[in-house]
Amino acid sequence: MKKIEAIIRPEKFEDLKDVLQTLPINGLSISQISGFGKQKGWKEFVRGVEVDLNFLPKMKLEMVVADEAVEEIIAMIRNKTATGEVGDGKIFVSAIEDAIRIRTGERGMDAIK
Repeated sequence: MKKIEAIIRPEKFEDLKDVLQTLPINGLSISQISGFGKQKGWKEFVRGVEVDLNFLPKMKLEMVVADEAVEEIIAMIRNKTATGEVGDGKIFVSAIEDAIRIRTGERGMDAIK
């Protein structure tokens, strides 16, 4: 099992949303976050004073999937969210040792199906 975390531009989520239903995932968590990377932020003037706005709005998608589905999911996320500009986001993949469904006690892949 692998956990995929994708941080994307909020405006690209609608492009990705319809495709997510066709992917081999059984659950998904979405969070509205803010942060910065190479894109940094921008400057605005508020009441005549220059203010740095370093944290930009992003969306974070989190899912735990079977090992064999990882590359397909990564390809689809990249395909639907890439603009070619700085600030497109990142995808992180990490190993998951175990998963437990609280209600039934199922473990491993059975818990995420």
